[in-house]
Amino acid sequence: MMRRFGDRATFAVELGETISPVLRVIDLWAAGKHMTTDDNVAFIPSFLRLIRPTATQVRQRDIPSCPFPGRSPEENYRLLHADETEFRERFWFMHWGETVDNLSCYAYLDEVLVIVFAFWRTTHPDLDDLGKIFVTKIEPEEFAVILQGAADAIEADSIRETT
Repeated sequence: MMRRFGDRATFAVELGETISPVLRVIDLWAAGKHMTTDDNVAFIPSFLRLIRPTATQVRQRDIPSCPFPGRSPEENYRLLHADETEFRERFWFMHWGETVDNLSCYAYLDEVLVIVFAFWRTTHPDLDDLGKIFVTKIEPEEFAVILQGAADAIEADSIRETT
């Protein structure tokens, strides 16, 4: 049975089938786009180790402010993506392993959490998505609650399955 945390139109984590004690189907959505199109099977120990600090970081608003104020999110993405210095690394977001390595993703605070991303693999299943920049805006606390809720559910399910 699939359980969803959040809203696909903004940001959602969907927990699917448990494949083994350490592997589980996890689908991520943002801006109405399925982000985990290439690999939606997460190695749970690593996945939890990566998303929990992200939830804390966002909850504490420990995310940089808009890199190029006054510009659109799409333009911010383009400018960050073109930057080959360490500056852009400050904005890297959702580096959560193989499930999202088909994305170039950045985030910043501009009153809300702004997540901008693009699919980069030429094998992406929806070729119309290639070259497009997707944007979602979400309250930082809401984002953190979604991640924390999903992480807690994954952990609880893992404990239930081992007892």
